[in-house]
Order: sequence, then C-alpha cells, then structure tokens
Amino acid sequence: MKLSDAIQRIQPSATLAVTAKAAELKRQGRDIIGLGAGEPDFDTPDFVKEAAIEAIRRGDTKYTNVDGTPALKEAVRAKFKRDNGLDYGADQVTVNVGGKQTIFNALVATIGAGDEVVIPAPYWVSYPDIVSFTGATPVFVEAGIDAGFKITPAQLDAAITPRTRWLILNSPSNPTGAGYTAAELKALGEVLERHPHVWILSDDMYEHIVYEGFTFATIAKVCPSLYPRTLTVNGASKAYSMTGWRIGFAGGPAPLIKAMGKLQSQSTSNPCSIAQAAATAALNGPQDFLAERRIAFQGRRDLVVSMLNQTVGLRCHRPEGAFYVYPDCAGLIGKKTPAGAVLTDDEAVAAYLLEAEGVAVVHGAAFGGSPAFRISYATSTAILEEACKRIQRACAALV
Repeated sequence: MKLSDAIQRIQPSATLAVTAKAAELKRQGRDIIGLGAGEPDFDTPDFVKEAAIEAIRRGDTKYTNVDGTPALKEAVRAKFKRDNGLDYGADQVTVNVGGKQTIFNALVATIGAGDEVVIPAPYWVSYPDIVSFTGATPVFVEAGIDAGFKITPAQLDAAITPRTRWLILNSPSNPTGAGYTAAELKALGEVLERHPHVWILSDDMYEHIVYEGFTFATIAKVCPSLYPRTLTVNGASKAYSMTGWRIGFAGGPAPLIKAMGKLQSQSTSNPCSIAQAAATAALNGPQDFLAERRIAFQGRRDLVVSMLNQTVGLRCHRPEGAFYVYPDCAGLIGKKTPAGAVLTDDEAVAAYLLEAEGVAVVHGAAFGGSPAFRISYATSTAILEEACKRIQRACAALV
C-alpha cells in the first residue's frame, strides 16, 4: 500500500510518544517519573461525572447534531460571554472531539498548497503538522527565553506575506506557559489590522490556569476590529480535568463554523453524547474549584522553577500560566555523561535524564525551540520535588 503524501508530511505527536515510552518502562519495572503528559492530575469534578451518569440513565446515548447539542452550544455561548466578553450566535459555535479537532477542522477547511500559517515558536507540537497535512507551509517566528517566549509586533509584521492565511496564537502557551497581556495582544492586533487577509486562531485552552500578577486576555475582545476574522478556541480538557472526555469548542464567523461542521460530518460526526452532557454541566455549574486548583498549580510552578534554576546547566523562565516549564539547557550541550557519551542536543539530554534517573521529559526540538525541554508539573508536589532532585543529580554528574 502506498501512503498518501499528506500523511507522510506529518509526524506522530512527540508528547504522546514520550508518555507511551514512560508507561512502557514502568510496566517493565523501572522507577519512572513521567513529566511528559499535559494532563491535570486532578479528577473530573463529581458534579460533572454525575451529569454524565444521569445522561446515560436518560438514554442520551444516540447521535446528536454533528457539531454539538443545542444545550452544550448554549453553555459555550454563555461561557464566552461570561468569561471573555464575547457574543456569539448559535451558528457561530462549534463543538468538536477535543481542541485538536477544532484546530484541525479550521485549518483543513481553509488552507492548502501555497498558503502560509504564522506560528510563534516554541509551539504546541500539533500546529505545524496540521498545517503541513493540508499542504500549506508553517512559518515560524522564534521567541526564546530572553524574550519571555513571546513574539514582538515587529517580528509578526516581518513574517506576514501575501500568502499568509492564519496566525496561531496560544496564550498561555504550551509548551512554555508564556501569557500575553492585554497590552501585548493589542500591539499584535495593530499589526494584524494592517493585514486584513490574515485570520487569527486564538488557542485559549489554558485560560483558567493563570497565576498571581497575570490577567488572562483574548485577542477578539482586546481588538474588537479582529472579531470578524478570529476563531476563539477552548475546551473542557485542562480547566475541568476532562482530557479523556474529548470536548473542544470554538466561537467564530458563521461561514467558517459551517465549513468546519461540514468537514466534521464526514470524519467523526458528533462528539460523544455523554461527554457533551458532562461538558454542559461543567460550563454551567459551579466554577469555584478552578481557583483552588490554580493555587495548587502555582505552588508547583514555584517549586519547579526554583529547583531547576538551582540546577547546573539549566535556566528556567517563570511562566504566567498553564502547567509547563521550558528550561533552557544550553549549559548542558557538549558535556559528557558518566558513561562518556556527549550530549549533542536536547534530544540527547532528554534521553540521558530518562536513562540515568528515570525522569521522562519532552525534548525542545519537538516544540521548535532548542536547546530546551518541557516539563509538565501537573502532578503532585512530592513527585515534582523528587523529579527535580533527580534532574539536579543527573546534571551534576556531567563533565
């Protein structure tokens, strides 16, 4: 069988690969601490689970509308209004099988060969692969640790060409946790206002996981002139600890939403009916637990940043949100392991941490930002402290 050109243009997800490898080593009896998965360790709230159970009892186990039940769409509309100050009609809302499908639908429905998509780097691993799948070209704009992992208006302006169709903006970011302030978004928006052919995909998946001193903002609200060409993407996975339920959603221009639904009708069809009932409850129900979880994540962030910055060869930025840190490991490149191997790049660093100390991280090259690696601190303080001690020990052993 000959594989398609489209499928050969993409690679498997590096984050999922690291998680799978860590799980396999654990099954073999290795003492492994997996810091690769971007998945909250908190459980789905009980009231959300109960809504799912009640949906099963009611018999809500049939097909639904392709891109979401009316009840969930109304909950999404209310969420955008309540949290973001954005008004969307029912025909401007789509519900999908996770945020990844939302992004996939939007890009596959709108771009192809000859088009370009601007992607700040470091980036979430799936962005460039989805763009490449369509035949379009990802255009990377680099923003390293010294820039707080945020691009400037001048960089954005320089990256835009007549072929640019989208800018993908993820704040707070996976993998760095960097968040753009309202003022920073406004400055980027002023550039975009000069380029009316460029649409904006605002990936807000981590909006509820932000820390003291930072206020979340989304570009369609900050720059109302961009509302007609912005797709605001979100979902239940991170804030509500519902990764496995697979519910993503977005608000945007009705013609785009309709096209995305057309694509979904010939791929997955509707998201799981039970998961939709659960997500409806999550969005409409009490939100007080979000603040409690933010406090826990902030404590974990502070611990990990402090310990990594005390580690030989590492430099760690203090992120504004999400549950990732992205330490620069330039100080380790060129050093030798106790076994005599030279660490030539961040993939070698990640392999060394796994082999020497049983700590699984994702190498920075997978996110387009090297030399670095990503740590997810969505696990307990005790595990994180032990993991950081192991990383410190591994780095100290290099010569």
